[in-house]
Amino acid sequence: MPVKLIPSAADRRLLDESRGTRAMTWIMAIMLFLTVLAGALGLGTRSAAASLDRQLAGRLTVQVVAPVGSVREAQAAAALRVLRGLPDVKRAVMVDRAELTDLLRPWLGSDAADPDLPIPAMIDVDLTPASSASIARATAAVLAVAPAARIDRQESWMAPVRTFMGMITSLAGAIVLLMAAATAAVVILAARSGLDTHRDTIQVLHMLGSTDIQVSRLFQRRIALDTLVGGVIGTAVACALIGLVGMQLGAIGSDLLSGVILSPRDWALLLSLPVLFALLATLAARIAVTAALSKIL
Repeated sequence: MPVKLIPSAADRRLLDESRGTRAMTWIMAIMLFLTVLAGALGLGTRSAAASLDRQLAGRLTVQVVAPVGSVREAQAAAALRVLRGLPDVKRAVMVDRAELTDLLRPWLGSDAADPDLPIPAMIDVDLTPASSASIARATAAVLAVAPAARIDRQESWMAPVRTFMGMITSLAGAIVLLMAAATAAVVILAARSGLDTHRDTIQVLHMLGSTDIQVSRLFQRRIALDTLVGGVIGTAVACALIGLVGMQLGAIGSDLLSGVILSPRDWALLLSLPVLFALLATLAARIAVTAALSKIL
């Protein structure tokens, strides 16, 4: 016999005498609201981490730190020529000293503009393909003409940020799993409460020949519908809030925050949560009610 999701009018009259199950709808709305927010946080952080990896893959910073200005400039110019001649180098640009001065001004104040300050010469490099072999070739070529050079991979600078993003993603996933477990627990409690409330009615149904499975279907259909309706409400509110936050992040103009976006697949996953939670609630209700009914008679 197929299981109907929407209970009939007779089923609603049987189970909703006190209208106590109406609280399930709002409980599920709150649960799904929090779950969708946690899921969006995890998916958005994962997207930002992937965007950061793409931006920093194969990007190098060459610093020439010779103490003598003339030697520093000569080695930097030689390193720039060698880099631009390599087939793996997509872009190699000398960083203007004025830009470096602006970056140092918050720490050095007006002394950052002192021409005698031994600021390292810096070169930004983009490699394609971004492989260990291409990085090794670029490093060897630079050191051959500029012994005072130091080559840093930009992704190594951002490793702590990448680790933090991974932790946030894992935490959000754990929250989603905890909310699913809490939903199952709420459903079990609601099902047992409903059994206690309608114990006399259930005994009459048993005497009329109803099986435990048939009685349990009354509860699981009611709980599944409450979960689905509440889940849709909570998901709709959460998605509206996520869209508003997304517009605010886009207005900030940060390269890192601009990567916090949800793909169509992410949106599809978030929108499927009410259905998944309704199925989870149905399964939990069936198990709880069937196990409890076996002890009634």
